[in-house]
Order: sequence, then structure tokens, then C-alpha cells
Amino acid sequence: MENDPTPHQSPDRDTSIAADNAFSALGLSAKVVRPLAVLGISQPTPIQVKAIPLVLAGHDVMGLAQTGTGKTAAFGLPLVDRLIAEGERPKPQTARSLILAPTRELVNQIADNLRNYVKKTPIWVSSVVGGQSINPQIKHLVRGTDILVATPGRLLDLVDRGAIRLDSAKYLVLDEADQMLDLGFIHALRKIAKLLGTPRQTLLFSATMPDSVADLSRAYLNDPVRVEAAPPGKAADKVAQSVYYVQAKGKVDLLKSLLHEREGDLSLVFARTKHGAEKLMKQLVADGLAAASIHGNKSQGQRDRALKAFKQGEVRILVATDVAARGIDIPGVSHVYNFNLPEVPENYVHRIGRTARAGRDGQAIAFCSPDEAKLLKQIVRLTGLEIPTAGSDGSENEYAPPPPPRRGRNRSKGNLNAEGRPKKKNNAEKSDRQAKDGGKPSQKKRPRPGGRRRKEMSEAEAALDSSSASPGSRGEEKKRKPHHAKGSRSGKPRAGKIGGPKQGGHHGKASGNRGKRSGKPR
Repeated sequence: MENDPTPHQSPDRDTSIAADNAFSALGLSAKVVRPLAVLGISQPTPIQVKAIPLVLAGHDVMGLAQTGTGKTAAFGLPLVDRLIAEGERPKPQTARSLILAPTRELVNQIADNLRNYVKKTPIWVSSVVGGQSINPQIKHLVRGTDILVATPGRLLDLVDRGAIRLDSAKYLVLDEADQMLDLGFIHALRKIAKLLGTPRQTLLFSATMPDSVADLSRAYLNDPVRVEAAPPGKAADKVAQSVYYVQAKGKVDLLKSLLHEREGDLSLVFARTKHGAEKLMKQLVADGLAAASIHGNKSQGQRDRALKAFKQGEVRILVATDVAARGIDIPGVSHVYNFNLPEVPENYVHRIGRTARAGRDGQAIAFCSPDEAKLLKQIVRLTGLEIPTAGSDGSENEYAPPPPPRRGRNRSKGNLNAEGRPKKKNNAEKSDRQAKDGGKPSQKKRPRPGGRRRKEMSEAEAALDSSSASPGSRGEEKKRKPHHAKGSRSGKPRAGKIGGPKQGGHHGKASGNRGKRSGKPR
């Protein structure tokens, strides 16, 4: 019985090839290990070491690891192994497993990696994303597929058209699970989960996992095993981080200066909005820099062409929004610039994870304007690291500049302390001020509610009394207009009315003086 294969092993294991490969020790079959040897991959990463045996054993897994540490192989390799072991073929218009990702770029990246893993195997990998014609995708799914990688929106479109059924899918993978479980995708995910086959194995992988999202994920997992290769939110170890404190209007000139110093490097620049990314790209091109942009307003074809040109080095600078932070896997990226700090601190980790991939070194440079100080504090709190301050010449300063003064009162120079914050008044200052006032404390009282309105009313009534008694001028600048009865321009009483308006202050209300009053208005 000792020679019987375990559930983690395949009887057709080629020991001559797999013996020297550390992946074989994790339980992967020779058919899966052989393509890795051709690709030059022989040593698994920490997240792969922890996750692969659990996935092969059939557990639901929640995997957390830094970006660029091989999460795709951590779920992709055991998934391929299990599909091969089952030995089934997909039925027409069905999928045996489903992988969901939030962006088109990430879907394409996952599908490309999986196609490398399944070479010389019967496993078929398909991908569907929005922004492309749906008809070729419908034709491609007619024969069925083993692994379907998709964005949620396009997948639901295909389901509605009857192009794909998901009741045969017994494996569900959520890559970048924190964003997949966010409010933007949760409704689509709930619809898709109801269409999947049961029982199923569910795998969640991400670099960050807020507590609220982790609680929500448990609705899709059955007794999951949580594995971590690094604390959630931790940036890649080989990323050298720094921050420039710069006014918003000076960011463009600073970025141009830094990019001109490193024209031979591949640089990725992150902007906060689609309009801002496109405008920034045009400013860089106008300054003689080879740049392109990708964001949500670009078609899929435009985004693919920009990424291809960036990978091939035709353009050295790519300006992007966070839509690209979850899908760009280009090992040659040496610098990441956060032109605008992200409003969600977890996105900072994903942004800077585009550099220092596959064991390389990289630099992440952030620009922080005064109105972004709170965003920077949130990032520091998440990562647990103080980001060094960079100087105008690129060197690190010993001290960060003082924080901007608080808004509100005490903004004059005399009321600020050495740190630029409002001074606190002590008891000695209070006693000195009382001595100047004759030794008596200030008798200033808080106004009673409605006191100002009552004061205005009394002043108006007093003015009305004086105007009724002696209608003259108010001051020396402006003459008072004559007070007329309502409905009468001449001030004479209306026909049929006995008597005119009564003299006196607020008794005028009884005579119809509800229009314009003399004196100060209420």
C-alpha cells in the first residue's frame, strides 16, 4: 500500500523530470510540472508552497500575498492538475471551471499564464472580456471549455444570450478578491454564484483583504483555510519607496524633470481620474516624452495597443488609472509614480506592486500635495512603514516638512507655534489679559437662542414708531419713503374704509401695514 498514489499525486508522475523540480514535492503531476521546467520555473514562491497542497486536497482557500509573488500559479497549477486528473471533456457551451477578475487586462494576463501551463495537455483555456465584439466569443464557446477566465459583466451578457451555461462549473476562483467582493461587483457575483454547479471548490486570492470584505467572502467559502505569505497590505520587499511633498500645481513639472532623468527606464504613472490621466499623457508627449495612456474611456483595442507598445519599449511611459493596477504584469517596469495618491489606501499596494516583480528591484515615488496629507497617513497606517521623504534633487531628507496649519481660526503667523499649528492659550496668558482689563475676567456671555432676532425686531419696531410720529429722513444720506396702506399708492384710505392707517408702532399690523415697513427689515 505504500506505493499507492495519494490524492495529491498522479500515478503517471515522471520522476526523471520531476525529481529535480521543487513543484513535484507539492503534489503536482508530471504533466503540470513539465511545462514549468521548459519555462525555467523550478522554485515555488511562499504563497505557492502554502496554497498548492491545500487546493489539491480540495479545500476552499483564502490566499493573501504580496503582488508579483505568483498568485496566478498558486491557484492555476493545482486547478489544471485536478482537471487533468478528472479526465472529462467539457460539454458544448459549458465550462468546467470559472475564474473571475475585475479588469480586462488582468483577465488577459491570467489566461496567457494558464495557456503556458497547459501546453501539451488536453486542457482548453478561454477568456471573455467587455470592450470587444461578443460574436467571436459566442462562437468560441460553442465547443465548451475547461477553464473560462472572464470579467463579470461580459460573462452575464453571454449567459443572458444562452452562449454559456455554468451549471457544470465545479471550481470558482476570484482573483483580486477584495475588489471582486466590493460593491461594484457584488451584485454580479451573487447572480453568477447561483448559476454555478454544486458542490464546488472556491478559491480567493488577493494582496489586500479588508475586514469587511473578509467577512463578506465567508458567504462564498465553505470552511476555508486562510494562508498568508505576508501580512495583508504589505508592499513588496524590494520596492524602494519615497514621497515628494509638492504643491498640486508643481506636480507636472516635477514629474517631467524626473522622467527626463530616466528616459531609458520603463515608468508607470498613476493618475486618479480618466480625464486627468489623458491630460497628463498629452502634457508629457508635448514635452518630448514617449508616453501612452490606458483608462476606462479607452476601447479594448486602444488599451491593448498601448500595453503592447509599452511592453516592447516603443513607449517608455504609461499613464494609467487604477483600472490598470490590477492587470499589468511587466517585469521590466523600474519606476512607479503616484502622481495622485489613491483615495483607497489598498490601491497603493496594488499600484507599487507593478514594479519589483519576479525578484527584481524597483522604485515607487509618490507626490503628496497638502490636500492629500490624510491619504498619505492612511497609506502609512495600512503598510506599517514610514515612507522616506525625497528632496528636490532626488535624495532623502532627514525630516519631512511640517504639516499644513489647520483650517479655521488662529491662522495668523502670531498665533502659530514652531510646528505651524495654532498656539494653545495657557492660564498665564489669561491672567495677563485679565490684568489689562482691570483685573476682572471677561463678562462676555453667550447669546441666547433667538436673541439676535428679538433685537432686530425691537429695533424695527422702534424705527416704525419714530417714522409714524414724525416721518422724516433716516440719517442724512437717504430719505425715508412714505408709508402707504396696503393696496393704496397715494397713502389715502381705500374707498369704503373708514379712517386711515392707525398711528403708532406695531399697531400698524391691524391696519394692513404688512407690506413694506419703515425702519430696518427683519
